[in-house]
Amino acid sequence: MTAQNENAQVQTEEVETAIETQETQVEQNIEDNQELPVEAELTAAYARINELETYIAEADNREKDIQLRAQAEIQNIRRRAEQDVEKAHKFALEKFSKELLTVVDNLERGLNALDTAVTDEKTQALVDGVEMTHKEFISTLAKFGVEAVGVVGEVFNPELHQAISMQPAEGIEANHISVVLQKGYTLQGRVLRPAMVMVAG
Repeated sequence: MTAQNENAQVQTEEVETAIETQETQVEQNIEDNQELPVEAELTAAYARINELETYIAEADNREKDIQLRAQAEIQNIRRRAEQDVEKAHKFALEKFSKELLTVVDNLERGLNALDTAVTDEKTQALVDGVEMTHKEFISTLAKFGVEAVGVVGEVFNPELHQAISMQPAEGIEANHISVVLQKGYTLQGRVLRPAMVMVAG
């Protein structure tokens, strides 16, 4: 009976050992199966983190680019506004100056007519007065940037001069002004009225 008890006890121990071994294997299989999805999840999470970091870096670059463009546009607008204000200051007198040119023309015509009509001292005093008025008028225009263009002997410039005709002239080189029919004027370098001239051919 003792031998049978011993055999039974040994068999029971073997069965328990086998059961424990199977349980350990099952636990290991479960752990192994749980580790695989965790690793896969970690890999996916790292991939997503990299993706988001790339997106954030690209968004930062886009934002910097937009800021640079906006700053450049603001500088361009400011520069254009400054140029517009400068032009407005420079050429505010353009219409007014154009109107005054006819007064200058009439004074010069009057002077030319008086030069031939001088007969006595009284007439000479009138001529002197008109000459002084003309000089003062021209100097006032010059203070505000209005200057005459078109002088005999000057090289013909189509931007400043309007050629009426071309004919040979003694003592004047070709393509130079031989006769000024009407003076031209500029305001701060911009043409108010081109000079009407005849050009030596």
